[in-house]
Amino acid sequence: MRLIHEHFGTLRGAVRLGLSYAEVIGGIAATRHPVPSQVKRLVFVCHGNICRSAFAEAAARQAGFNAASFGLSTTSDKPAHPPIAEMAREWGLDLHSHRTTAVEDFLPQPGDYLLAMEVRHLRRIAAQPRFADLPRGLLGTYAEFPVPHLHDPYRLSDAYTRVCLARIEHSVAGLCRAFSGARHS
Repeated sequence: MRLIHEHFGTLRGAVRLGLSYAEVIGGIAATRHPVPSQVKRLVFVCHGNICRSAFAEAAARQAGFNAASFGLSTTSDKPAHPPIAEMAREWGLDLHSHRTTAVEDFLPQPGDYLLAMEVRHLRRIAAQPRFADLPRGLLGTYAEFPVPHLHDPYRLSDAYTRVCLARIEHSVAGLCRAFSGARHS
């Protein structure tokens, strides 16, 4: 169990990762591939916009890219989760000024590429008419070793949280290589 808790967060996280590989490989994940030259902003999506998407947005911005984030089940104007903000400093990222954006408050723009942390987030995005035509994918698939499910580290062990943030960092780096058109002008 220790291995599962350190590398996948929980047993549920390990199971969801396995299922997400099946959905991605089987072509049933609700992805909508972008035209790389049309991507102008990277938009990270998770549940609460206090951990994963906040970290991903900060990493993309630090790399010089236009980025935003929002949460599917949150209210706007909350800070990042304090333990995540503290760990982010290990990567040289400042999350102390981050404020959540609720899905209903997010304003999509032409050139947005929505990047979810989990397959179930993709399904929720695809079900919303205002996002239905936007390209969307899974952030973790841009890592050198794809991880299509980035399990929420909220209130989980420091060991898993560091693993999750490292996976996000590697995924953002791969994403930035693939979509250089989203770089700040």
